[in-house]
Parts: sequence; structure tokens; C-alpha cells
Amino acid sequence: MKGKLEIKNLKKTFSRTDMTGTLCAIEDLSLNIEAGEFVSVIGASGCGKSTLLRTIAGLETPTAGEILCNGKEVRGTSPDRGLMFQEHTLFPWLTVRKNILFALKSSKRFGTNGNIVDSLIGTAGLKDFADSYPHQLSGGMRQRASLIRSLAVSPDVLLLDEPLGALDSFTRMVLQDEIIRLWKERGNTMVLITHDVDEAIYLSNRIVVMSPRPGRIAEIVNVPMSYPRNRGASDFANLRSRLLKRLNFASDTEQDYYL
Repeated sequence: MKGKLEIKNLKKTFSRTDMTGTLCAIEDLSLNIEAGEFVSVIGASGCGKSTLLRTIAGLETPTAGEILCNGKEVRGTSPDRGLMFQEHTLFPWLTVRKNILFALKSSKRFGTNGNIVDSLIGTAGLKDFADSYPHQLSGGMRQRASLIRSLAVSPDVLLLDEPLGALDSFTRMVLQDEIIRLWKERGNTMVLITHDVDEAIYLSNRIVVMSPRPGRIAEIVNVPMSYPRNRGASDFANLRSRLLKRLNFASDTEQDYYL
């Protein structure tokens, strides 16, 4: 089974915009993610979560250390590692079906396989909207279409950068269930960046808590609950409380972690 990630002593720095030196976004971060695992990364804004995801995707180059996917060093982007952003990335001039066909054609992995496209569209509950354009869809439908387009090329690893952050609470919960269903069906390794502690608990096998800049792993928390999960259960609430305290959001002293 493919999709194993190995992150070894990762460091990532950026030049400051005022040219006065460098900014260290991630420092000495090591993490192994097993094939087929669902891992969420949480932490305050500016702790390096998105930088970590972009480096795994191959959009950023490590300053030091290395990232391996299936035992091979990550050097640039690859269809083996898909990436889904907070805002949908559908082409507005293409229908849902043609957006997915474009992804298949661009990946050069499956060609323009109409059976795969129709199957995914049906799985996502978009059969009646296959020939609709993005502007004709609701926000939740656009994100659902963007999700199945990311899954169309069957990447070994799917990287999710707060893909549900802009949605209303109800639509967000519906799509969380959709993500779990598709993940279980296809067996991809999933790495999710989120600010939502409940979302991390609801979706993940493990949760990586990152400390403020420079980004380091403060703690890795196992989520022992079986699927489907009950948001109102006591073990869910207890884990939420533990994570909030770990993030210092529950402390009596207000602290600014959004630098």
C-alpha cells in the first residue's frame, strides 16, 4: 500500500521581505505518516502548518532535512501527492465533468477515462450537476467537486489545506462525512491542516499539535474513537478539552498566537 510519508529533521526558512535576514517557519520537525492514515495538523496561525503542507506537496524546497514519499525524496510536485486548498480551484469555464476530465488528462495516469469520472461524480452526489459550471453550484457543491477532482487521479497522498474553512457549519459537517467516506473507499493517505479542533478529532487517526514559530511538533495525539464519531460523546469532549488546553486557548491569560 502506497502513501507512506517520512519527514526527517525538516527546516524551512524564508527571506524577510525587508531583506533584514531570514524567518524560520519550521525547525527540526520529524514525523512519520503511515500509508492510508488520516493525520490532522493543528496550531496557531503562523506556526508553519501550511508551509509544512506545501513542502510535502513539493511547492516549497526544504532548507534542511528531507521528505520521503514511498521511500523516494520529494523533489517538486507529483501526481502521487494531490493538494486541495480552502477555496475551490475549479476552472470556471469548464463543467464539473470537464474539470475532472482535465485533471485526469493532466496527470497522464489514467487518460480521459469517462467511467472513472462518472463514478466519482455519482459517489459525490453530483450526478444531476455533472454538466453544470462552478458558478451554478452552491459553495458546498463546488468544494465537493473540487474534492473529487483531487481524488480523480488517485494520489497516494491527499493534502488538504483547510478545505472546509469557508463553509457554513452544516455544509462543513456534511462534507466531513463525505471526506471520511471517500477516504475509507479509496484508501489514500490524508494530511489535513485545520484550525478547527472538532474537525481534527472527527476526521483523524492522529492529531499533530504544532507550537508557535518556529514551527515544531509540540505533541502527537492518538484518536482512539471508532468511526462514525459522536461529537456529543464524553470522550470526544474530553479530547477537545485536552487539545484546547495544549494550544493554550483555554488558559486564563489571553495570549496572542496570531502573529
